[in-house]
Amino acid sequence: MANTALRTSWPSPSFSLKLLAAAIAASVFLLLTLSLLFASSTDPSDFKLGFSSGRLIRGRAVLAIKSDPLKPRLDQIRKQADDHRSLVLAYASYARKLKLENSKLVRVFSDLSRNYTDLITKPPYRAMFDSDTSSIDESALRKLEKEVKERIKVTRQVIAEAKESFDNQLKIQKLKDTIFAVNEQLTKAKKQGAFSGLIAAKSIPKSLHCIAMRLMEERIAHPEKYLDEEKPEFENPKLYHYAIFSDNVIAASVVVNSAVKNQEEPWKHVFHVVTDKMNLGAMQVMFKMRDYNGAHIEVRAVEDYKFLNSSYVPVLRQLESANLQRFYFENKLENATKDTTNMKFRNPKYLSMLNHLRFYLPEMYPKLHRILFLDDDVVVQKDLTGLWKIDMDGKVNGAVETCFGSFHRYWQYMNFSHPLIKEKFNPNACGWAYGMNFFDLDAWRSEKCTEQYHYWQNLNENRTLWKLGTLPPGLITFYSTTKPLDKSWHVLGLGYNPSIDMKEIKNAAVAHFNGNMKPWLDIAMIKYLPLWKQYVDYDNEYIQACNFGL
Repeated sequence: MANTALRTSWPSPSFSLKLLAAAIAASVFLLLTLSLLFASSTDPSDFKLGFSSGRLIRGRAVLAIKSDPLKPRLDQIRKQADDHRSLVLAYASYARKLKLENSKLVRVFSDLSRNYTDLITKPPYRAMFDSDTSSIDESALRKLEKEVKERIKVTRQVIAEAKESFDNQLKIQKLKDTIFAVNEQLTKAKKQGAFSGLIAAKSIPKSLHCIAMRLMEERIAHPEKYLDEEKPEFENPKLYHYAIFSDNVIAASVVVNSAVKNQEEPWKHVFHVVTDKMNLGAMQVMFKMRDYNGAHIEVRAVEDYKFLNSSYVPVLRQLESANLQRFYFENKLENATKDTTNMKFRNPKYLSMLNHLRFYLPEMYPKLHRILFLDDDVVVQKDLTGLWKIDMDGKVNGAVETCFGSFHRYWQYMNFSHPLIKEKFNPNACGWAYGMNFFDLDAWRSEKCTEQYHYWQNLNENRTLWKLGTLPPGLITFYSTTKPLDKSWHVLGLGYNPSIDMKEIKNAAVAHFNGNMKPWLDIAMIKYLPLWKQYVDYDNEYIQACNFGL
């Protein structure tokens, strides 16, 4: 019993070993805890000093830089400096755009930009921007911040002062841009207007076409009434002869009507009307339908003059050229609108023989000594017999000069960069007008003017001497053989100039509707229209039937 009691009061050997292990574990845990607590309370510099060669120290240095509160502040200062530098550069560039490059303002902006650059590149500050391994010097940072703020203050002040100038310049620039845009629109509108005007000018009004067709019907229905007749007066050099070349029956009739009405002795006047074959019948009927107070009227077709063929006439020969046909008849919109200045010269009428007949007057009327040429867009307002009394001084062409100041000089009609033109003619020679020209046919034959015309027309086959038309070759052909007439014989511009003095018009013997606004068109100038309409035969049954002029 005693042995048994003793065994139960003492622990077993295994239990004692377990208790010992637990005590050792608790002691180790306590020791580690105390060590950690001690380490956490140790100064970082002591920690670094104790482990200066360890990896942990390098990691701590990187963490210290990244978390340095001065770094974001430095970046912000740098950003402000860069932003304001970019701003002054933008203002300087804008000032140059506004053409202020010579102003003090541009130089100030350039200096400000340079100051920002100089500031950032100063060694003490540059070291801060380049450094990533050491702490930022706070005193240097404060100094940088102060200098940047001072420059920003100056920059904003300069911009504020410049704003008014910039605003004014901007308004001026916007105004210039607006004016430029309006000019572009105006130029475009002018081109379109010029193109439309040329179409209107060269078109045949419906009523005018109607008259020609009705007259032709009458000619076909009663051919016996309109047979060609030869009168001795047609070749009588003692009478007053006129040449009118036209395919417009109304226009030609107005010229004859106005001339006859204003002559004291109409029976002494002979009118040679030449048209094309297509309008011959209508012309014959028109001039047979009324009495002209004894005046003599010859109506012929240009085709009746057999000598006018391509072997003799340069214009007809040139018209057969493929290049010239392509120039005139190729139907491309760009050809019509790309050059409004020369657009009118693309009209084939400039090679029509009705326009060039004026250079063959001596051959068409071989028995005549003098003849008065009239365009079909003129109105005769006075007796013209005084022209036959003028001493021509051996000159061929009597015409009214049109130059004043620098206008209507030879250089405006011909290409003086061509050596032939430059050699033969004075660029400042005074131009004169076609439309009412008094020709001395004997002097013409003596001076061989038609041969001169042929010579120059052949040279101009490629349009290098002058563009087109009949005035330039006329100026050349009669360069030294033109006698200036008093301006009261011929007033021009009623087809384009709305500012002609009405006294000047009324005092003129011949009023000329040269220009696009012909009196038989809807685009005619209203103020001049009565001068022409008073000679239209509105009692004519065909004019009434076609509602012409309404």
